Amino acid sequence: MKKYIVAVLMMFLVTNITLARTTDITVEGNEQQEITTHLNNVISSNDIVVLADTTPILSKRALRRQRVAKRNLHYNILGGPSYTPDFGLLVGGSALMTFRMNPSDTTQRRSVVPMAIALMFKGGLNLMTKPQLFFKGDRFRIFGTFSYKNTLENFYGIGYTTNKDYERGKETSEYRYSGIQVNPWFLFRLGKSDFFAGPQIDFNYDKITKPAPGLVEQPSYIAAGGTEQGYSNQSSGLGFLLTYDTRDIPANAYKGIYLDFRGMMYNKAFGGDNNFYRLEIDYRQYKSFGRRRVLAWTAQTKNVFGNVPLTKYVLSGTPFDLRGYYMGQYRDKSSHVVMAEYRQMINTDKSTWMKKMLSHVGYVAWGGCGFMGPTPGKIEGVLPNLGVGLRIEVQPRMNVRLDFGRNMVNKQSLFYFNMTEAF
Repeated sequence: MKKYIVAVLMMFLVTNITLARTTDITVEGNEQQEITTHLNNVISSNDIVVLADTTPILSKRALRRQRVAKRNLHYNILGGPSYTPDFGLLVGGSALMTFRMNPSDTTQRRSVVPMAIALMFKGGLNLMTKPQLFFKGDRFRIFGTFSYKNTLENFYGIGYTTNKDYERGKETSEYRYSGIQVNPWFLFRLGKSDFFAGPQIDFNYDKITKPAPGLVEQPSYIAAGGTEQGYSNQSSGLGFLLTYDTRDIPANAYKGIYLDFRGMMYNKAFGGDNNFYRLEIDYRQYKSFGRRRVLAWTAQTKNVFGNVPLTKYVLSGTPFDLRGYYMGQYRDKSSHVVMAEYRQMINTDKSTWMKKMLSHVGYVAWGGCGFMGPTPGKIEGVLPNLGVGLRIEVQPRMNVRLDFGRNMVNKQSLFYFNMTEAF
């Protein structure tokens, strides 16, 4: 618990320093009034000089803030010591960039590029970005996941019973993992509707070395071709996406619906080692209850079929759904998740420095449940989940999140630090 508290305080301190140096004004459709109010609050009465003819002139500080607000590219960089449940103590850094592809079009959605880097004290490196790029008046989008990892990870077997009872440790589950993922999605708006469709590509290379003695003896590891020297796999797939999206801002929606249906075919003909398939459905909805108060809920199903590689089974429990379960602690061919999360930022009049700082802070509380099994219709395990979190706004509608989730099956609590919301 002390590690969690230190991590929160360090990240909160760095974030406040960043906030003190960076101001971002985002204008997107219905947000015009909110951003105008934000500008009025940023430029206080102390920033205005009134001449004899009563003509107000902005001070140098206010002019500087206006120049920052007019920039197309806005960014925040956070860094310092941190802690994650999967990698332990680390030195981490996160960057959040927002910009418009066409700077002259102020009605265009701002593209969002969150990036994260982590250097582990145990030895390891993790790089990841999940960009959301909007082109041509939001008629074309490029989303995706791009990552490189060289870390110590854990494998608990396959199936609920094995996962639940398998002991985590250096002699039982640990191994050295290195791998890359390149997974871009290309989405085209269908006419003037809120539907998008398009192809996606997924290339992965996964390598396991230094497997723990207990891992080498696992039946699922042996069946997949794992040995004392390790395991490697390359998977290459082509797929499609059909998406319905009415969210006001995808990175942190206050209202709207998101429905995503996608399929992926991995084949040896594409350069992979296995033939298998992946099918996912993701439903999310957001309801606003006043200024910066939101109830969000989601229902998701992820399924794989065929000769699935050891590293491509579906995971139940990630930083983006059942927070509180170790990454990969529960894996099988099918996973279903239902969750609801209440989000609220603190609303103040910003009349003092302290109130301005509080206006960048918020909190969340969530509850949900996961279901897993060997096929979509066969449920072998139930994974209840709940938690609370702190939100720190580094740009308007762009938050750093610090979450504390509870694993109700194994009676453990885990801490997370990420950019943007979980879903």
